[in-house]
Amino acid sequence: MSYYIHNVPGRLRIKSPLIKRNENTAYALRKLLGTVNGIATIDINLTTGSLLVNYNPRAVRHSDIVRLLETKGYMDTSKAMNNDQYINNAASKAGQIISRAVFGVFVDKAFEGSALSLLTILI
Repeated sequence: MSYYIHNVPGRLRIKSPLIKRNENTAYALRKLLGTVNGIATIDINLTTGSLLVNYNPRAVRHSDIVRLLETKGYMDTSKAMNNDQYINNAASKAGQIISRAVFGVFVDKAFEGSALSLLTILI
């Protein structure tokens, strides 16, 4: 399971596999975070497992929000990626997908021809 944390003062985004497609967790998170003084809005995307918290940095620190989520079992900071790691991971996955697609096209073209043309490609 991978987690993601990105914070800009006043705006905290967390992705957690525990949130993904889990309405009960979303409800519990809204209820939990709704009690924290300084949190203005809470947006949850069940498709991506993303939690967006807009908060007043003078009233609450992002580390306090993250610590609360970790204490309640919604976050594991030891498994969390930062923004650079998240982007590198996404780029790596995209590169793998593109490589497979290019290889697939090459193999398809190779099999279009006769057995002799396939043999020529292999040699």
